[in-house]
Amino acid sequence: MTDTKTTRIAALEREAEKLRKINAALMSRVERSTDQQLNAFSLFETAIALDQQVRDRTQQLKQALQSLEKTNGRLLQAKQQAEAASSLKSSVLVSVTHDLLQPLNAARLTLSALTEMATESKSGALTDQIDRSLATLEDMLRTLLDISKLDAGVLRPEFGPVAIASLFEPLEQEFVATAAKRNLGFRIMPSSAVVRSDPLMLRRILQNLVANALRYTQRGSVLMGCRARGDDICIEVHDTGPGIPEAQREAIFVEFQRGETSAGDKAGIGLGLSIVRRFADLLGHDIRLTSRAGKGSVFSVTVPRTQDPVAIPVREQASVDYRYGGMEGAKILLIENDLSSAEGLAHLLEKWGCDVAVTISKTEALERIHALDGIPDAIIADLHLDNGETGIQAVDVIRGAINAKVPAIIVTADYSAKAASDVSAFGHELLKKPIKPAEMRSLLSFLLAAEQSGARL
Repeated sequence: MTDTKTTRIAALEREAEKLRKINAALMSRVERSTDQQLNAFSLFETAIALDQQVRDRTQQLKQALQSLEKTNGRLLQAKQQAEAASSLKSSVLVSVTHDLLQPLNAARLTLSALTEMATESKSGALTDQIDRSLATLEDMLRTLLDISKLDAGVLRPEFGPVAIASLFEPLEQEFVATAAKRNLGFRIMPSSAVVRSDPLMLRRILQNLVANALRYTQRGSVLMGCRARGDDICIEVHDTGPGIPEAQREAIFVEFQRGETSAGDKAGIGLGLSIVRRFADLLGHDIRLTSRAGKGSVFSVTVPRTQDPVAIPVREQASVDYRYGGMEGAKILLIENDLSSAEGLAHLLEKWGCDVAVTISKTEALERIHALDGIPDAIIADLHLDNGETGIQAVDVIRGAINAKVPAIIVTADYSAKAASDVSAFGHELLKKPIKPAEMRSLLSFLLAAEQSGARL
């Protein structure tokens, strides 16, 4: 009985041990399952939190992008308004300058006619004073026009071979009288060098440098010449003026910055050297200044030399004496829609002995040709006439009607490259307003002499 109980107890103990193991295994499994559930729930909560953060950040980014788009829109609108204002400013300035040059042209032509009529010394002094004032106003308008074109970005250099002599000779003729009036010596050393540049812009640079030197030199002289610098040519303008303090040497190239002038010299508003710097930068030419107080200054522009051939203008090839003679009795057909300019130029031409027929359009010109008692010897026409008509068209129609290639001069206050190109394309001569009487007289005399001698232009 005892053995049976013992055996049964041992069996129960084994069963209990087995059950404990099973229970331990079950509890372990339950615990692991619970931990996994807790981990999954924690991950789920974390995912929800991250998703909310992503949504918040996305919303913030969307709002930032919308704000940026609005800002960009306002900036674009402001940029467009600024560009429109700049374009309007430039177009208005060009238009106003063109309109101002018309009465200035008429005044200069009338003054020239008056000068030839004046005999008293006092009247001569007054006309000289008026002429200087007109020249100053003309220079200011041209400079403002240059600035407006540069600001608008419409000026583009046209590089090509340029003979230095082709720039020096006209500049010497232009400034010799100014130097004489100021009792200054003035000399331009001849040069056979050829450089690569834009001829019009380079001429403007040299013109402003010489004008500036003459303006600020009270005694002594002004000299312009060339030096060879390796593959470059350095064009220098020397003066014996007061010199420029080192502290002012950069400032004088800024608009409306002037050096010191004498009490009686009011010319210049501080734009000439600004144009020099702007054109030089556009051309890639180096501008330098050296100066000594009380001794003078040297302005220089360095231009690359070239071996490219320079086309010789036809006018230089013609062996015709085009001095001021040969104008007596010349029949001139004038087509000008600005009556003041027409009257001034007509008076001047008549003083030179010409027979002038004044018209305002090609239609009226055709009607007046008969009044000239035959074919005109030359035609002078304004580029921009009324109703969209041009002087180029008028000359072409008139030449066709009379079956003769009469020499023509186109005059205009339009300083654009297109105007010059259009006139050149038809082989006409171009004079810019305000017209310089000496330039008009020389050119017209040359055309008449060449026509009479049978030279082809």
